[in-house]
Formats: sequence, C-alpha cells, structure tokens
Amino acid sequence: SLQLKRMELFSFLGSNILTLLLSLLFLALLWRSRSKQSQPSRLPPGPAPWPFVGSLLHVDLKQPYRSYLKLSQQYGPVFTVWLGSKPVVVLSGYRTLRDAFVSQGEEFSGRANYPILQKVTDGYGVLVSSGDRWKELRRFSIMTLKNFGMGRRSIEERIQEEAKCLVNAFAEHGDSAFNPKFLLCNAVSNVVCSIVFGKRFDYHDSQFKSLLNVIDNYFTFLSSSRGQLYNMFPRVFERLPGPHHLALGGVRRLRELIREEALRRLGDLNADEPRDYIEAFLVKMQEEKHNPNSTFNYDNLTSSVWNLFSAGTETTSSTLRHTLLLMQKYPNVQARIQKEIDEVIGPLRSPTAQDRQNMPYTDAVVHEIQRSLDLSPTSVPHKVLKDTEFKGYTIPQGTMVIPLLSSVLSDPELWKHPDTFDPENFLDEKGSFKKNDAFLAFGLDSGKRVCLGEGLARMELFLFFTSLLQKFTFTGTEPPEQIETNPQYCSFGRMPRTYQCYARLRA
Repeated sequence: SLQLKRMELFSFLGSNILTLLLSLLFLALLWRSRSKQSQPSRLPPGPAPWPFVGSLLHVDLKQPYRSYLKLSQQYGPVFTVWLGSKPVVVLSGYRTLRDAFVSQGEEFSGRANYPILQKVTDGYGVLVSSGDRWKELRRFSIMTLKNFGMGRRSIEERIQEEAKCLVNAFAEHGDSAFNPKFLLCNAVSNVVCSIVFGKRFDYHDSQFKSLLNVIDNYFTFLSSSRGQLYNMFPRVFERLPGPHHLALGGVRRLRELIREEALRRLGDLNADEPRDYIEAFLVKMQEEKHNPNSTFNYDNLTSSVWNLFSAGTETTSSTLRHTLLLMQKYPNVQARIQKEIDEVIGPLRSPTAQDRQNMPYTDAVVHEIQRSLDLSPTSVPHKVLKDTEFKGYTIPQGTMVIPLLSSVLSDPELWKHPDTFDPENFLDEKGSFKKNDAFLAFGLDSGKRVCLGEGLARMELFLFFTSLLQKFTFTGTEPPEQIETNPQYCSFGRMPRTYQCYARLRA
C-alpha cells in the first residue's frame, strides 16, 4: 500500500512537471510570436528574442562585438538584437556608419539610456544628455576647453612638463620590474585635472590615488561580462550582491566630492577670471540663476566633470599601457621608433607636437596601436530622436543604436593587414604616413557626437610615447614571443591586460 502511494505520488509529480515544462515552452513560443508581431514591420531583421533574456543566447558577453560581427554577416549591415526586452539596432560597416551619423546625424545624435551610464550620472552631463541640453553643454564645454588651452601651445607645454614627471617616476624603478599602469594613469589624469580642477596632483597623493581607483573599478566593471548583464537586467542586479555596488558607489562618492569642491569655490569665485572648468561652469550658473529651466545646474556640473575626468583619464592611459606592451612584444618596432626619435628630436630636447609630421613611422605606429587595440568596439550607444527611415527600415523613436566600430577597424577591404599589428597599414610604398578615413578610433570625425577630447588625446599619445621611448627601452619579464597582448576585458571596452616590465635607461 505504501509503495503504491509512492508510485502514485511520483506519477503525479512527473505528469505535473511535464505539464509545467510544456506550459513554459508554450509561453516562450507565444512571447516570441507576439514580440515579432509587436515590432514595427520594418524594424531591421535579427535573431528572434527569447523571453526575458532577449538575444542573450546569441551574444558572447565576454566579447559581444565579435557576436555582432558574426550577426552582421548573417543579417546584413543593419540588424536588431534584444537586450532583455528592448530592441537595439546595430550598424556595421564604414558606409553604413557614415550614412547614419553624418548624412542623418541629427536623427542619430541622441544618447541612449544605457543603465550603467544612467546610474552614475542620473542622466545628466555632456556624455549622456540628448537634444537641447546636450547641445548647450557641448557648446559650453568646447569653448571652455579651448579657453584653458585645448588645441593651443599652453596645453602642449603642460603635457611636456607632465611627461618629464612621468620619465622621472619610471626612472625611480631602476633595473627592477614594475607595473606602469597607475603611473600612466597619474600622468594622463594630471593633464585633465589641470583643465578641470586647475591643478595637478603629486603621484604619491593618497586622495589622488583613491580617485584613480574609482575610475579603474568603474571601467573594469563597465567592460566586464557582469557589466553587460547589468545593462540587460538592471533591476535584478540592483538587488544582487557583488562588486558592482563598490564600483558604482565609488562614482557616487566622487560626484559628491566634485559638488563639494564646486560649493567651496563659490566663496572666492572671480567671474571675470575663472581658473578652470568648474569655475567657468559656476560663472555660467550665476549668469542663468534666474532661469528655472537652465541647463547649468549642479547635476550637470558634477556629471560633466566626471565625464571629462574619467573618460579623459581611462581611454588615453589604457592606450599608452597597451602601447608599452606592444613595444615589448615587437622590439624591432621599438628600435625603429627610437632611431626616428634620435634623428628628428635627439636625446635632450623635449618632443613637440610639430615633430610628428617629420616622424612618419612613429605616427603610423601610434595610429596602428589605436586601430588594433579597438578600445571602444561598440562606442557609447546612441538613440534615434524620432521615427527614422534608414536603409529601407523603420527605427522607432528612442531606440538604442550601437555603432559597431570594430566592423570598420578590422575590415579586410579597408586595411592591408586587418588582423595583425602592422604599422604598414598607415604607410605608403615610400614610407610616408598615409591617412585612412576608416580610422575610427575616436568615432566618425565629422559625426554629431565626435569625441570632445580627441585633439588632446592625440597630442598626449604622441608626446608621452615619444618622451618615454626617447629615454627608455622597454622589455618584458618573459621573451617577446611569449608575451600575450590580448586585452583583459573585451566587452563595452577592450581594457589592456596588466603586466610587469623593465624600463632601462638608454645610453
């Protein structure tokens, strides 16, 4: 009797579990069917989404850009994926990107509601704003950055002085191996700090180190697979424990420090002679204090300063870190650059921005490092500001749009050797530097949302790089053939790996 009851119980459970599984399968198929029906009939094609997870099964979270490259081969240069329950249009290929962000730049100029970016900025600041707010902040930021030296001789002199500090810091390690990561962050960040905060920091300053740790933790999370999952399911991740709380909490505290610094400046603010970006913003706030709808408020101030400080530090310092790793991997390239430095600059004079035009090989190497690193394979997501007709499809207003920069930087039709690090990609048959319009390391140079700090980043990369190779030869802790150069994280951004190296003074 007992055995019979057990058999009946197992039979009951088995049949109900089967019913449950069949019900879930039916709901999944129904959800997919309704998702297709609810889409505008002319939304670009793409893999059918699954309930709750969207296109998660089609995307490698560790390297989503590679998945998008494969999907573009199947569905064409304009296709749709789903991040959770939201459709996202991915644009692939040089001509497609130019048609979208140049020919129809106004429609595609919005900034998407990317959950992590929204979380750390509350939707404020020059990076994530859209429409009139973005136009005002961008116009103000461009003018202010120029006033404080961007694109002028004064900013070049600041970079040269900082390069000397960096050389001295490297020299302190003598013949010992060391990790150059935070020294490079310090140097690059100090250039940004001189504009934003009106001063530089000592490399041993504990508060400065904590600020740089906040930036490092944030971009590490943003570029990890966990960061991709957060963007798909932000409400779920907000309730789960994990390192993302440390990363995002650090940014919130840094923004509070920026606000406190701004409030402190009000006491001795000189409206006629603001000393930095923060004070220039405060002056603008006072000019518009009677306008309740003014763009110039503390929320936009703190977020814009965070945008400039964090992006200006991370992108250039990561590129320099990867640059020194490649010099260890390719000592013949390093030697050829040093030969060019010796011939054009010599051992004593500081490199200048003007030297670049007389150093075609070095210029080609710097460009090739950026191309092969592909630091931001999907750029910062955009959105369309209205229902937009594009390539025969209808993209609904507010839809997130991902520009797949990797599709251009690795296109075999646009580059001699797209899959390897090769400076010949930027040299002609005579050894002269050859420009390539497909070089989109900073995005489309004529697009509406072209990088604010592009000119500064270009100057920093050249001056820091040549200053270091003028004084040092870099070698790894293992033979060149064993050095791995693949980035540590390859999700939202491709963050270079951490390593130890030797910086040996040149004779």
